[in-house]
Amino acid sequence: MEKIKVGISIGDINGVGAEIILKIFSDERMLKDYTPIVYASTKVISYHKNLINDNIRFQGINSADTAYEGKLNVLNCWNENANISLGQVTEDGGKFAYIALEKAVQDIKNGLIDTLVTAPIHKKAMNLANFPYAGHTEFITKQLEVQESLMTMVSNDLRVAVVTSHIPVKDVANKINKKNILKKLRIFNQSLKEDFGVEKPIIAVLGLNPHAGDGGVIGKEEIDVIIPTLEEAKSNGIMAMGPYPADGFFGSNQYKKFDGILAMYHDQGLIPFKAISFGEGVNYTAGIPIVRTSPDHGTAFDIVGKNMANIDSMRKAIYLSKDIYTNRKNYQEDHANKVEHVAIENEIQPEDE
Repeated sequence: MEKIKVGISIGDINGVGAEIILKIFSDERMLKDYTPIVYASTKVISYHKNLINDNIRFQGINSADTAYEGKLNVLNCWNENANISLGQVTEDGGKFAYIALEKAVQDIKNGLIDTLVTAPIHKKAMNLANFPYAGHTEFITKQLEVQESLMTMVSNDLRVAVVTSHIPVKDVANKINKKNILKKLRIFNQSLKEDFGVEKPIIAVLGLNPHAGDGGVIGKEEIDVIIPTLEEAKSNGIMAMGPYPADGFFGSNQYKKFDGILAMYHDQGLIPFKAISFGEGVNYTAGIPIVRTSPDHGTAFDIVGKNMANIDSMRKAIYLSKDIYTNRKNYQEDHANKVEHVAIENEIQPEDE
């Protein structure tokens, strides 16, 4: 089995990121499939290691290309002392999370790591540190110079994506238009094929309004925007079904019949997703040229330093990053072989009689 270099940005140094990373790689079996590189500082990791009395050893490095196999590597992203205030929103918490994230993204762009897993940040702390983005997804999308990405929550065969993500609810309806929905559907459809190995994806699309508008009685967006968009998507080979009322769709287990679900806004998709799979879900960014995942929880300031943090979601984020990395390679190789085969066939011309 191929071993990959997984880069892990530390997230907020006042949160549970360091604790869950240390706990995960205290299991030496994880080091058989991964060469982990934590973007942080050895001082910060040592501080958190002492809090949980973990005996795991780690290796300090200054460049990803000098990482040691079979060890937990900590790449020093800064030399200054970081002020750790457990469970508190501070400028330092945002500042060092920002530095680590920038370095990790730069390294994956340069091919020094294979996948990126981001530990949780706190949006207020990031704001204090002048981080000009709503979250990880928006920052990474901009750094990779990609026009559009897709926030996707994954838990086994449950995959929920959103048309709009980190915007106020009052602004959602204005963003629900044919152009935006089609862009997200195209990204989702391709990701299901390339990243998850679904040959012919079937995507359920949720309505915007309660009861999916009830035939126009509770809003016209379904009739005026969503239904025509789904018809166009189908004409382009995307099997997008709906729109479905969000409450009954999840409550009746109808979601199990589909390869992916596209919600109109953040809470419409993430509340049912987390109700079904909280602690085991993974946040995945589709539509970008790198593999980036993260756990489905936040900084957990209320339990940081108490050795209580659950590692399941972060561990699954690491697993999923490798699965997608492998699926993408296989898909691209298969696609390249098909193109080559067609080219060879086109070169073979029948002899004139």
